[in-house]
Amino acid sequence: MTHDVLIVGAGAAGLAAARVLTAAGLRVAILEARDRIGGRICTAHESLPGVGQVPIELGAEFVHGLPASSWNLIREARLDSYELDGSQLCFEDSRLQHCRREHAHTFEVLESMALWLQSQPPRTDMSFDQYLRINPPPPAIAERAAAYVEGFNAADRNIVGIAALAEQQRAEDSIQGDRIFHIRGGYEQLTRFLCRESLAQGGNLLLNHRVEAVRWRPRQVHLYGKDITGHAFELAADQLLCTLPLGVLNANTVSFEPALPEVVESAARLRMGCAHRVSLLFRSKFWTESPQLQAHPDLQQELESLSFLFARDTGWPTWWTGAPDPAPILTAWAAGPKAARLDRSKMAENAVEDIARIFSLSRAQLRQDLLSAHYHDWQTDPYSLGAYSYVPAGAIDASQTLSQPRAETLFFAGEHTDLEGHWGTVHAALNSGLRAAAQILKGR
Repeated sequence: MTHDVLIVGAGAAGLAAARVLTAAGLRVAILEARDRIGGRICTAHESLPGVGQVPIELGAEFVHGLPASSWNLIREARLDSYELDGSQLCFEDSRLQHCRREHAHTFEVLESMALWLQSQPPRTDMSFDQYLRINPPPPAIAERAAAYVEGFNAADRNIVGIAALAEQQRAEDSIQGDRIFHIRGGYEQLTRFLCRESLAQGGNLLLNHRVEAVRWRPRQVHLYGKDITGHAFELAADQLLCTLPLGVLNANTVSFEPALPEVVESAARLRMGCAHRVSLLFRSKFWTESPQLQAHPDLQQELESLSFLFARDTGWPTWWTGAPDPAPILTAWAAGPKAARLDRSKMAENAVEDIARIFSLSRAQLRQDLLSAHYHDWQTDPYSLGAYSYVPAGAIDASQTLSQPRAETLFFAGEHTDLEGHWGTVHAALNSGLRAAAQILKGR
């Protein structure tokens, strides 16, 4: 079969582009190395007695704010969603308590940083750690701000640039990014909808097809690779859209001939962040039950509506529930250098130990109440090689360079190519896919 466009990668970016291109009547094939679609959107399902199937996210989980690219799809697909809402608690000085005022000051540091940057000469940039040394807030607040930047961006404070952080703040403000939502039934429903639409419009999906080489010249592309059986394949088209994650691009596991030095250089200037998460499914929401409420009489209301729990002094510094959803799930999160120091062989075990310490429970009791633990190592996954991208100091223009077509033949998309400051999000991936699809259609 002859194709007009080949798309490498069946994640959010590739599927969003495929839907637009197939709707325009183009013959499109999507090649995916995994045995599933979705990329870094990956939903597991676990049966909970008396409740039924419970979706558990292994990758992307939240719809951040109100980005049009996400919500247009959610409405079109008629997906049920809900806003996460509830209380926050902190575990500090070895006890569970209300969060101190310093916790809220984190965002004031970022706001001050953005204002300070506006007063500097154009193209001023530096790492967040350098900024804190030049404009030091009180030490406790500085450390909390740096930990937040690392945890949210999966970044290293010594590398991530303040120009990108300021751009990210503006981007989040524009979409009410402080609000977060779940898609009831799992995030995978969004990518499944995109895939169904593309296939219904004549698109072709090839799972278990790992691309190894791209040979191209203007208006002619040949892809070479192997399928799951090890047999070689070759496909040809007029144009190619590459949505490989930044980690895979930087690993050079796919060769391009002729080479693309600008793409290689720009990708190398960005960083793929490190993040780990473990979701623990319990028999019940023990933190809302009588023993915990009696043990923490001053926190009863907060425990009953618990949404986020911050435990800076443990291996897993951030936890969340699905509140107001009743599923008894606690998700542990660590990112940046702290995540890199975690023992991958003991993710679930260490998470249980931390939650036992936080709630003053025995590990044996918690293990008895634990139904299952869910974890996926995105750092060693050969088709992601990291969690999501962030922008180092001095690299604010790299995504723009990556987003440019090559000879109206090669196009690039993915959250790392976002042009509006939403790096690392699903809506950045969706936006990039829509942008690339528009470029391809314009180029034809």
